[in-house]
This record gives sequence, structure tokens and C-alpha cells, in this order.
Amino acid sequence: MTFKIANIDAYEVLDSRGQPTLRVRVILDDGAEGVATAPSGASTGSHEVAERRDGDQARYRGKGVCATAELVRADVTKLLRGEQADDQARIDRSLVAFFGNDRPGELGSNVMCAVSMAAARAAAAGRRCSLYTYLGGAGAVRLPVPMMNVINGGLHADNTLDFQEFMIVPHGAPSLAEAVRYGAETFYALKDILRQTKQSTAVGDEGGFAPHIKDQDEACRLIVEAIKQAGFKPGTDVAIALDPAASSFYRDGLYVLGSHQGIKSGTLERVYASMVDKFPIVSIEDGFAEDDWEGFAAQTKAIGDRVQIVGDDLYTTNEERIRRGVAEKSTNAVLIKINQIGTLTQTMDAIQVCRDAGWRYIISHRSGETEDTFIADFAVATGAGQIKTGSLSRSERLAKYNRLIEIERELGDAAEFHSPFLH
Repeated sequence: MTFKIANIDAYEVLDSRGQPTLRVRVILDDGAEGVATAPSGASTGSHEVAERRDGDQARYRGKGVCATAELVRADVTKLLRGEQADDQARIDRSLVAFFGNDRPGELGSNVMCAVSMAAARAAAAGRRCSLYTYLGGAGAVRLPVPMMNVINGGLHADNTLDFQEFMIVPHGAPSLAEAVRYGAETFYALKDILRQTKQSTAVGDEGGFAPHIKDQDEACRLIVEAIKQAGFKPGTDVAIALDPAASSFYRDGLYVLGSHQGIKSGTLERVYASMVDKFPIVSIEDGFAEDDWEGFAAQTKAIGDRVQIVGDDLYTTNEERIRRGVAEKSTNAVLIKINQIGTLTQTMDAIQVCRDAGWRYIISHRSGETEDTFIADFAVATGAGQIKTGSLSRSERLAKYNRLIEIERELGDAAEFHSPFLH
């Protein structure tokens, strides 16, 4: 059986922020097809592979992708027509060569991501199997513990919180479906608390609330109260994860955090350690700026045996940067975003470095998302054990949870769900 690519279509659609993004359809010669849509980040690392945008200021303030879609329909189709859709590595190598770093003007993580994912979906359709089974094989049975964004700050909300994300982690649930319930009930308990204190219940980019509250400690206290009000045990049933996205409050070698007007990495590390002492925090992502390798390493040495220390902007799903992190013991976990690096093959290479090091890895969405549920299947396919895909509101986030619930039902008794935080 062959899975030759016959044609590739591409067109402009909108993401969850109302910004243009690229949707790609890969059609095989037997009629099977796969569709995928590229997400887009707001808080992006400077080491990410750049998106390709049209730059026409008369359309979408220069962010349109009509010309980019035409490039896919013409040049990328010519590049890949006749290739086997199930030869993912060959397809992705061709994309990287075409949009590679040796041609900076041609960079296009959004193109590579959408085409790479659509080709995988087409191959899965051609084989008449689920995407997670196609990518992960028969052993792909582990459902990920979700990290659910319930309070937004930083670049994801118009409030005074410096930290970008405060998440709940329902790792004590017995199943994925129950984890979603734990999260939803905690989310609505938090909404009730905010209403009672006359705080805004408007939501940010990723569906979490964006209240004007005093500081990071108050946010954590509210979450603990919500966990209890929902009938769960803080830490045991539902824990807290933080994504400070510290690059956003890093200025000239110092961190500007609330009343701390210009502090060094060591002082900031002690701020985090104090929070871990006070609250049931199991994970801290991007606690330091994207090139503060020493800050990350010092934090991992100090509290890495107590909490998961995650690098996102530090690594940008780049295999070589992760290898440096392993060598320097910078973190003990990595956030994985397909569109940061471009293709599925490059993403899998990054994951393999994590596996070889015995590190955890978390499959992640972007703040500019779509209804595409690819990462839900990808989290199961890779056995990641964790997924970060937003809050319990906004349909582009809920689509991923609903897909995971569906996968869990498909797997039946074979499905596995267990906490990565219990030793």
C-alpha cells in the first residue's frame, strides 16, 4: 500500500485571538487526507523558529498568511508531491531544507508545523487508524495529566500580575475524565470566590481568569481556597503549577517583580522556594529569563528534588539547547511545542533527548490556538504523561480535553492515567 501525496491545499483561517493562521490539507492519491492548523504564541522565545507572515499592512496589520498559503499550494506542493506521507522523517527533512536557517528570509515554523502535522494525519487516515496509534504504536495508552490555566497574568492578561500562568494540576484523579471534572469543579469554585470578592471573572488568552489581585501569593491562596471549596485536597488531589514566563519581567540583567524592583537570580530563586514552602506547587516553568542558564541550574539544584523545573523559552523545543540543559543540569523537564521548532521529526528528536536524560516532558498548546486537537493525540502517542492546553473555558482549549476523553474511551481498559509527581 502506498501513501503518496497527490496535492496540498492551504488557506488562511483565524486563531483564538482573531489573528490569521495557516490551515493545510494534505491529500493522498487514494483520496485519504489530513488537515492541520498552525497555532501561534504571544509569549515567544527569541530562539524559536520564526513564523512566516505576509507583511501586507493593508490586511490584518501585516499578519496575514494569504501569500504564505500560496507558497504552500505552489512550491511546497511541488516539493512534496509523490512523496510517501508515512515517511515523516523524509517529509520533514525536505521542509527544513526548504525553510531552513540557511535561508532566514524563508523561515516559516507555521508552514512546517501545519504541513508536517497534516501529512501525519493523512498517513493515519490512509492506514485507517487513530492518529495517536499511528504516531505512537500499540503501546500508546498513557493519558496525560492536564495542567489547567485558571489565573492569567503577564502577557496573557490585562492585569497587574507579573506571573503569566497559575495552573491547577488534578494529578490525584483516577482517570483523565475525572481529572477534567476535578479541574472544572475547581475552576468554577474559583469563579464563585472571585465573584464573592467582587473581582472580575473575565478570562485571558488561555481561558483563565484575569483578576486584578495583589500579587502571586494571593493568586495561590485563592487557588488553594478554590480546591478546598470544590471538595478536593490541595496537593493530594489537585496541585498548583506556575509559569512565571520570567523573560517578560527581566530588565538589564535584573528581575522586576512587584515590590522587588530589580533583583538578581539568587533572590528570585528564594522567592520561588518560599512559595513552594507555602503552597502545594509541583511545577515551575520558565522561572528565569530565556538565557539565564545559571539561574535555572541554581533553582534545579536547590529545589529540583521537590518540584518539577521546566524550561520553555530556555529550550524552544530545540534538541541542541536541551542537550546543553542536560549537560548543565539546568532543569529536570522540558515544555514541548511543535511550532517552536517546526516539524514533528524535530519535535520527536527533542523528546528523545529528554527520554535519554530521564527528564519529564510536557506537550503544550500556544496562547493563539485553534480547534485543532493534534496535541491531544500527540501527548498520548509520546507517552508524555503531562499536557498543558489551557483552562476550562474557551472551546479551542476544551476541544483538546474532549479529544482526550474520547481517546480514553477508545482505549478502554488499556488506558493508563497516573501522576508523574508521585514517587
